[in-house]
Amino acid sequence: MTKSKKPDFRPDDFVVYPAHGVGKIMSIEEQEIAGIHLELFVISFEKDKMTLRVPTHKATEIGMRALSAPDVVTKALDTLKGKAKVKRAMWSRRAQEYEQKINSGDLMAIAEVVRDLHRSDDQREQSYSERQLYEAALERLTREVAAVAGVDEAGAQKKVDEVLLGRAA
Repeated sequence: MTKSKKPDFRPDDFVVYPAHGVGKIMSIEEQEIAGIHLELFVISFEKDKMTLRVPTHKATEIGMRALSAPDVVTKALDTLKGKAKVKRAMWSRRAQEYEQKINSGDLMAIAEVVRDLHRSDDQREQSYSERQLYEAALERLTREVAAVAGVDEAGAQKKVDEVLLGRAA
């Protein structure tokens, strides 16, 4: 078993876990699992009422990362202003791609999904699966924007909505 470089996350740091979005490291604890001593990050996802334990030596390997820099958030918000790029593939194929982008944890990819699936009031209604993907991507985006900007989620949601509505005008 190769030891990958241990990331330097500390308790009270906000991190992005690819499959769950923004969480807060509550502590670093030692546990013995199946006779092996492991050092684990204890990450709390307040909104989901979930606690996740991630081995410290696996954190970077699975894609756990620090919050995006403010300039990356600005770029992501600029991405939302662009024109939706919808491929002419079957919906199931596109839905798979969107799902992969959301679960990649990459803020720019998530912003692309929000941009591509956003519908203004005068456009046709979204299907159920389209709306589910859109809301998942939007939630991930707003949580990270909120954490980086140091505002609550409602404030971040307002900021994202303004960008999306500004695009329609």
